[in-house]
Amino acid sequence: MSVKNILDTKSHDIYSVSQDAKLREAISVLNDKNIGVVLITDKAGKLAGILSERDIVRRSLLQETGFRDEVVTKSMTKDVFTVGPEATVDDVMEIMTNSRIRHVPVLDGDMIKGVISIGDVVKRKIADAENEAAAMRDYITAG
Repeated sequence: MSVKNILDTKSHDIYSVSQDAKLREAISVLNDKNIGVVLITDKAGKLAGILSERDIVRRSLLQETGFRDEVVTKSMTKDVFTVGPEATVDDVMEIMTNSRIRHVPVLDGDMIKGVISIGDVVKRKIADAENEAAAMRDYITAG
């Protein structure tokens, strides 16, 4: 199953803030949308970074006050792992496991197509296992 197939079954909302935004704006998006990451985009709308709840916690430990009024670029992850729409669930799972991350943006060239989360991967793997088990039951009973 490709990442494109997963994106086709979930919401097409992409939550992002400009790289000029203050951290408090990004935190507000995370809270309002009940999400774990927000994408950071440059002036052209291209991916410039990603900001996770984990990034915010780390920043808060380095600087107890005032950090929310700084630009998101001070807290975001700049080197973002991404995949293309034709990547497989296994490709994404490998990136997440090896990199210890829970969200992977999907890019088609420079265009942001969506974000795949660990929840999306787990949901797809469970569905695949259930389908395989059903096929085996059908095979055995048809026998």
